Amino acid sequence: MAIHLPRIISSKKVPKGYFAVYVGENHKRFVIPVSFLNQPSFQDLLGMSQEEFGYSHPTGGLTIPCNEDIFLNVTSRLN
Repeated sequence: MAIHLPRIISSKKVPKGYFAVYVGENHKRFVIPVSFLNQPSFQDLLGMSQEEFGYSHPTGGLTIPCNEDIFLNVTSRLN
């Protein structure tokens, strides 16, 4: 008889309804709800990203070129 243990979910996986962004000089990874995409303040952050990187992001994912504290301030107001 075998014992089956639940698989540990990789930290690279993103739950349904969320997406990952990389923020700041250290490219810290944040997983945020897709509902943020409709918010004007988050769209401003996306505009910064488009201006700096165009559609080619250095990490292969969406990179937001702002300070982590600013990002956390903006996203905390969206919750």
